[in-house]
This record gives sequence, C-alpha cells and structure tokens, in this order.
Amino acid sequence: MNWIVQAAYFVAAVLFIVGLKQMSSPVHARRGIIWAGAGMVLATLATFLHPQMHGNTMWILLAMAISSGLAWWSGKRVAMTDMPQMIALYNGMGGGAAATIAAVELVKGEPMSFTVLSMAVLGALIGTVAFSGSLIAFAKLQGIMRKAVRFSSQQMVNLAVFAVTVLLGLIIIKVGHEVSGFALFVFFLLALAFGVMMTLPIGGADMPVVISLFNALTGLAVGFEGFVLGNPAMMIAGTVVGAAGTLLTQLMAKAMNRPISNVLFSHFGETAAEGGEVKGSLKPIEATDAGVMMAFADKVIIVPGYGMAVAQAQHKIWELTQLLQERGVTVKFAIHPVAGRMPGHMNVLLAEAGVPYDLIYDMDEINDEFPTADVALVIGANDVVNPAARTNPDSPIYGMPILNVDKAKNVIVIKRGKGTGFSGIENELFYADNTRMLYGDAQAMVTELINAIKEL
Repeated sequence: MNWIVQAAYFVAAVLFIVGLKQMSSPVHARRGIIWAGAGMVLATLATFLHPQMHGNTMWILLAMAISSGLAWWSGKRVAMTDMPQMIALYNGMGGGAAATIAAVELVKGEPMSFTVLSMAVLGALIGTVAFSGSLIAFAKLQGIMRKAVRFSSQQMVNLAVFAVTVLLGLIIIKVGHEVSGFALFVFFLLALAFGVMMTLPIGGADMPVVISLFNALTGLAVGFEGFVLGNPAMMIAGTVVGAAGTLLTQLMAKAMNRPISNVLFSHFGETAAEGGEVKGSLKPIEATDAGVMMAFADKVIIVPGYGMAVAQAQHKIWELTQLLQERGVTVKFAIHPVAGRMPGHMNVLLAEAGVPYDLIYDMDEINDEFPTADVALVIGANDVVNPAARTNPDSPIYGMPILNVDKAKNVIVIKRGKGTGFSGIENELFYADNTRMLYGDAQAMVTELINAIKEL
C-alpha cells in the first residue's frame, strides 16, 4: 500500500510543477490551476491510504468539508477587485498550516534527529511569520489599516524580537524532545509578533512585493514540514512554490529598481515630500473633449492602475476599446510589473472583462511605442507613470523603471481627486504640458467617454 501512496505523491508533485508552468501565461493559466488542483486532490486522497493514517478520520473529513465549503463560498462571492487581499489571506493560511504541523510535531515530545528537528523549528518560524504578516497585508489591502505604523527605533525593536525568537529556536533544537511547553508557546508568540511588526511599517504601495515574499516563505515552510513528515508531495510542492515566489519577488523588486531590503526597511514614501515642489499646474479636461481626442487618434495606449480596479471599470474600458477599434483606432494596453495590489492584478481584471491577450503588453514590450501614440489614457495609475523616477534624483522612486507615458503626444489621466495616491508621492506627469486631468470615478468617466464617442 505504501508504494501506491508514494507513487500518488510523485504524480501529484508532477501535476503541481506542470500546473505552475501553465500559469506562466494568462493564455493557459486556467488550465494550470486545474492541473495543480487535480494534484492537490490526488495528494489528499492518497494520504488517507498512508500506513500511518489512523483515527480521527471523521474529524478530518468534517474539517475538510467545512473548509472546502467556506473556500467555495468565499471564492464565488469575492469581487475581482478584492482578489489581492484574498490571496494575502489564503497565503497566510498556508503559512499558518505549516506552522501548526510543526507545533504538533514539537508538542508530541517524540525524539527527532538534529536535521528533522531543525527543519521543524525553521518551518515553524517561517510559517508563523508568513501567517501573521499576511494577515497584516490583508488588513492594509482591505483598508482596515490605512496607514503604515512607524515609531522611533522600530527596526531595532524588530531586530531584537527576531533575535530572541531565533535564540529560542536554537534552544528548542538543542533541548530536543525535552523542551517545555512554555518555551514553545513563547517561541510561536514571538514569531507571530515579528510577522506583524515587520509588516506594519511597510507602505501599501509595496504590498505586491510583500505578498510575493510571504508566498515564497509559505512555500519554504511547507517544504520544510514535508521533510519533517517524510511527505515528498509537500517537499516538492513547497520547494517549487518557494522558488517561484522568491523569483517573482526578485523580479518585482527589480521592476521597482529597489532591493528587497529597501522594500522591507526603507519606510518608502516617508520622505515623499523631499523631492521638491512640482512645477506646472493641473489642467482639467471634460469627458466630451477627451472622447473626441481619442476618437480621432490613430493609436491609443491605455494604462490601467488600481483606480480601475476600485471603480470596477474594466468592462467599460473594454467597451471603449471596441468602440475605438470600430473607428479604426489602434488600441493597446500597457502593464507595469507592479501595477495594482498584487502581481498580475491588471492582467486578471482585463482578462475578466474579455480583453484579448494580444492587446496586452508588458512594459518592456510597449515602452518604445509611447512616442508614436496620439493619446495615452491613464486610469488610476500613479508611481508607475511618474517621470520623477527618471528626472528627479531626490525622489524616493528615482531609478525605478516606469511606463513612458509622458512621451505620448497627449495624456489623459482619469483620477478621483487631486491627492498624491497610495504611496504619497506627487506625480510630475499630472503637471506636464501634454497632460489633461479627467476627474471622477473611473467607471463613470469611461462611460462618459463612450457616450461622447457615440455622439460623433
């Protein structure tokens, strides 16, 4: 029977890897999710055949039924605009599950080898930090926590908490199965506190990178606990997720031209006002005039941002695109790697609206086309189109690769108000001579653009 279980685990691991590969492109990402889901179902069913699987079967089935029901219900109800916080929440649950496995194994008090015990403690630490940190990320994305929490000597306090947690972990490894329950309790409590404390000072604009980082940590924790349990499916799946999450985190940090340490410890946006006063003035435009400008353009490049997600304007954007295409206008979408509140956020929203994949371009693919665009339509994006990243050495985002929206012949920016946006940095694009501001809710403004074009 054991060889059947191990073979099933191997097949499940292969399905995980194939599924992840399929997710590399939005064209077949759905297929990848199905493959990975099939792997998870197979691994779960195989576990019930494991020789060491005995007792509590009914409780396990009941827990699976309740959790599956809740996941299905919440997955069906959640809006696409709220997907980032759902991913943060589910990612946290994965880290918490890995930490719980470690806690159970450590509380048992059974003798473990030095290697296995080290893996259990390391997985417990990483999983617990990912759990509590992801919950804070969820709160920030959900708007429950609207400001970063910062205080004097915060990083030193965080370092002290982490050092004590690591010291306790080393003591647990040294003592082994004779460790006291109190020491374990303090260890997990400090790990939870550190996850919270390291995430509190990070600004909302950096949440996509943070979510990706916690995803990598969760994968590593699962991989470590798979080693503790001797479960190859967990080891392979956790390692693959950890590696993919780490690579994605590095790519996103590179897209912002900032090292991970800068994201975690720099208090990004805190010095936003130091960039100096922006020259120029904000020049509003009416939707009717903007619609005429777009209708008679040869090429329009649309740059979506979080404002589109908040207003749920993606369907209206696609309607506008189709209307322009009927008039012979070439329309393309430009996506920055860190646009929105999670990796691929804008791609997911546009795909939901039915925008063909061949109209969606990454930054490197489309940046050279902005000078040939008659109109660049920016919908709720901020830092990813801010020319200060190229021109102002005093700006906190200086050196960050951006979409070259300012090089378009005309720029129309749909924005709810005159604020600085999520990161707190003033956008020089809004004051440029070729930029006009269309103030209002994105969905309402795009609807007015559509009506203006239809009346021509």
